[in-house]
Amino acid sequence: MATATGNSPAIPADRGRRLAEVILASSRRAGLGPGSRLPTERQLAADLGATRTTIRRALAVLEAEGHISREVGRGTFLRDARWARAGADGDGGPRAGNGGPGAGAGAADGPGPGGSAGFAPADVMAIRRMLEPSAMRLVVAWATAADFGEMDRCLAGGEQADGYDEFELWDLALHRCIMAASHSPLLARLYAVIEGARHGQTWGDMKRRSASRERQRLYQNDHRELVAALRARDADGAVEAMRAHLAQVSSHLFDETS
Repeated sequence: MATATGNSPAIPADRGRRLAEVILASSRRAGLGPGSRLPTERQLAADLGATRTTIRRALAVLEAEGHISREVGRGTFLRDARWARAGADGDGGPRAGNGGPGAGAGAADGPGPGGSAGFAPADVMAIRRMLEPSAMRLVVAWATAADFGEMDRCLAGGEQADGYDEFELWDLALHRCIMAASHSPLLARLYAVIEGARHGQTWGDMKRRSASRERQRLYQNDHRELVAALRARDADGAVEAMRAHLAQVSSHLFDETS
């Protein structure tokens, strides 16, 4: 059976996420905004009474979700909230007010992960395979240069990921920013429910059991091909790339002989 990869100790996803929310809330109470520098890992660990390993996991969550950027030799900085995970803090993802199909409809501030984490993985996967390929036509029509820049950021994060847990953060982030590039608030809200389900323990356990370095490479290749088709405004190619990617993920999750 395939095993999870990487040497980093596993930190429960909910613990890392809760700590990420604490760090973000604390920075806002301190009046920090985009471009502000956060305290060091050592200082955060001391302030919050957590280990540096757990702080590192929380910062990885915040980076993948678009709240922060980490710059080697300089530090960790807050980013523009428009790139934050939809529903993470009420700010939503990229606004639809730039001429996309949902212009004027407001921000996509769908439900957080907690309320949808109990859905069965087979149900989640079936809905993903219905929704995500079809959504690629909207992304091809409305994605901006800034959207493609965010996709590139997530691809780079996936390339550098150390093991399953970190790669999964960037996998989630890439799919989220691709759906956000549709600039449809309703679609973003629907996808927030799906993303919430992917934070559930049952989904996480299944994905971890099916993980391997080879599959991580396969998924990353799929991601690159998908983004290339979107950037080329190839709607048919993007639909097929997403369909093939999700079929492969589904096979790995549910095929007991794999």
